[in-house]
Amino acid sequence: MAASLREPSFNTSASPSSCDTDDEGVRGTCEDASLCKRFAVSLGYWQDPYIQHFVRLSKERKAPEINRGYFARVHGVGQLIKAFLQRTECRCQILNLGAGMDTTFWKLKDEDLLPSKYFEVDFPMIVTRKLHNIKCKPVLLNPISEVHSEDALQMDGHMMDSKRYAIVGADLRDLADLEEKLKKCNMNTQLPTLLIAECVLVYMTPEQSANLLKWAARSFHTAMFVNYEQVNMGDRFGQIMIENLRRRQCDLAGVETCRSLESQKERLLACGWETAAAVDMMALYSRLPRAEVNRIEALEFLDEMELLEQLMQHYCLCWATKGGRELGAWPWPCGFDLETGTALGWEVRDVSGL
Repeated sequence: MAASLREPSFNTSASPSSCDTDDEGVRGTCEDASLCKRFAVSLGYWQDPYIQHFVRLSKERKAPEINRGYFARVHGVGQLIKAFLQRTECRCQILNLGAGMDTTFWKLKDEDLLPSKYFEVDFPMIVTRKLHNIKCKPVLLNPISEVHSEDALQMDGHMMDSKRYAIVGADLRDLADLEEKLKKCNMNTQLPTLLIAECVLVYMTPEQSANLLKWAARSFHTAMFVNYEQVNMGDRFGQIMIENLRRRQCDLAGVETCRSLESQKERLLACGWETAAAVDMMALYSRLPRAEVNRIEALEFLDEMELLEQLMQHYCLCWATKGGRELGAWPWPCGFDLETGTALGWEVRDVSGL
């Protein structure tokens, strides 16, 4: 997750040595998330034949509520991605900010749902590791080569560029550098663009995340921003989460923007987005297709449902749009299509709490 923890100003330049200690805890969350996804996949929560090539299966068993939480996260973000691709007929680009070991590019290719181009950005150190795995494993490299029209891929230690996929090592607090590197990889600001940030903005100061959101809103004519991170962090459960992360030298520098679903929406609108919506993950989980919920709940016994509810009420999925009228009727102005009930793959039963 390419974010800063305690940098005093978004535009302040910092040497790698001065900010490396601050960012070490954030980089560690990439490994944690990858291990959790790998374990959930091994139990059958969802299919991902590529995650095993980026991270080994942990010997430590993850708690059932963690696995269900990741299932809801992957499903929710995935449905928004597919809705965007379908609405644009894949004539768009995706920019995954703080992508880590994400495997979405390969899964979309298998489903014949690739956008015009898929971009990933993360810390140079994380990108170097990911590129090493890609270069060394044909199952990862071959799909990229298949959609690349030139003889050789452009690749160095911190960047790879191809016709349909690019991965860039950059720091999201340095917007000028980020934009320059994306332009070198032929980012097209005129294409409808989906930007994704999963547990990224919360590791920035509010000023830093606001600058990134404003940059995204002004850079693309038609765009959607998807943000997954903490919410309702003012209660005791939220404070325990903050303290646990702090003990691992990982501060949530942007936690004040995670007070509520309303605060999440307000900052998106304040940063230049035209529409904004948010839902906590327990509400989303309750609207997943019942057959799929029954399937995953049969995988593991969960002793305390209350713990799952507490955990998932402290994470949310937010999305914002701009220029959406040019794409026709968007299916997400308030999160759920009440006419079809399944536009995003979520069942609508009781929306009174939204």
